Amino acid sequence: MNPTSPKAQILVVDDEPDLRTLYEMTLLREGYHVDVAEDLEHAWQLLSERSFDVLITDMRLPDGLGIELIHRLRTLGRGDRCVVITAHGSAENAVESLKAGAFDYLSKPVDLKQFRAVVASAAQDARQTQPDLATHPRKRKDANVSLKANDALARLVGVSIVMQQVKERIAKVANSMAPVLIYGESGTGKELVARALHGNSHRSSGPFVAVNCGAIPENLMESEFFGVRKGAYTGATHDREGFYQAAAGGSLFLDEMGELPLAMQAKLLRAVQERRVRPVGASQEESVDVRIISATHKDLAAEVAAGRFRQDLYYRLNVIEVNIPPLRERREDLPALCEALLQRIATESGVPVPELSPDLLAQLSHLPLLGNVRELENLLHRAVALSDDQELQLDTPDRQLEPPVKAVAPVNAEPRPPAPASPALALDLQSHLDQQERDILVKTLTETGFNRTAAAARLGLSLRQIRYRMARLNIDVPQDSDNP
Repeated sequence: MNPTSPKAQILVVDDEPDLRTLYEMTLLREGYHVDVAEDLEHAWQLLSERSFDVLITDMRLPDGLGIELIHRLRTLGRGDRCVVITAHGSAENAVESLKAGAFDYLSKPVDLKQFRAVVASAAQDARQTQPDLATHPRKRKDANVSLKANDALARLVGVSIVMQQVKERIAKVANSMAPVLIYGESGTGKELVARALHGNSHRSSGPFVAVNCGAIPENLMESEFFGVRKGAYTGATHDREGFYQAAAGGSLFLDEMGELPLAMQAKLLRAVQERRVRPVGASQEESVDVRIISATHKDLAAEVAAGRFRQDLYYRLNVIEVNIPPLRERREDLPALCEALLQRIATESGVPVPELSPDLLAQLSHLPLLGNVRELENLLHRAVALSDDQELQLDTPDRQLEPPVKAVAPVNAEPRPPAPASPALALDLQSHLDQQERDILVKTLTETGFNRTAAAARLGLSLRQIRYRMARLNIDVPQDSDNP
């Protein structure tokens, strides 16, 4: 805290005298003004008399649940930041409190270092909105949904209703410590949403660490996420930070969460739930101050039902959902998106901003754009690169203007009669099947301009799966094609 600023006002609510005194003394040493209460009745009496920057309450109190205080404060539109202390391992209580509007939670037994860090973050966030509330008291109820200007938010272009809803969602949840799960097809801008959440939070001055969960070899996942201690294995000649340590004080973005293997999901669950990690080769866990933002293009609820994703981890990550609409559901955003993309492409290329002609816009509007904004950007990049200072032209095969062709027959299609049995075919069935699979892959890749992301989406595969199949079937990517 800034020593020249007024002391932050903290209210501690706990029915255990020893813990109450411990929290009070810890906070007094940090320079806060502290009041204490032993139950809901006493706490509400103090809250009715004045506002506090931070309310710290135990979940279970003699006359009810601490979460009742959060509900009452939110109903009144109060801006007090609430931190809930839950029983050890009680993920349900932690999730319930975050959904109710708590700023953060702590698990018993409380780690005092983590306790001080959480209270400092909550107090800082409360103080950041105070001047605005003092100057504009009518904005009190909307103080937590104002957006800061940042590059990631500026890149979320769109005036459609669905995009406005996404931006409003970001504004509402940015300052919470609640985990956020972002859903969206490939190329819709999930990382941009994650960066906007980080940039509009009280953690914006901290690091933003983005991790592609589908790109890490399974045998390296634990050390990459949690770090390594010197001597943990041959070649570990020094301590090395993991993603968690690198994101301390900031946000950890776990992209393509659905690609994590089950074994790693179990290890990640404890880190998310207890906010403690054990580096490979370490004998003790260490606390981490990280906000988790994850993203996936998969239906994780369906993955849970199929046994491919842990239900408890899904429950912990899916506290707040943000759904990003595909481009086909917001075609009215195409003009603004094209203008913004062309502006950025021209700036990066050092050329004048090309004009967006009605003909070009009409061509784009007829494309399926299965790769969403990423595919649109690739098309405009090609158009700018191949432009000869005249009107932009799309370098797109005519067949892409046609509706996408499914690679599989519809469910109600008549089955083809089986071909006559052949000894050669029976002996070489795998080669025959490989050739059929290769033909389908090559056809789909050609139709998408060898955009693997778009091809994978069309075939219902993950990016990892299509890469594996391309490598196994010796399918090469043309040198002049975009290949995300």
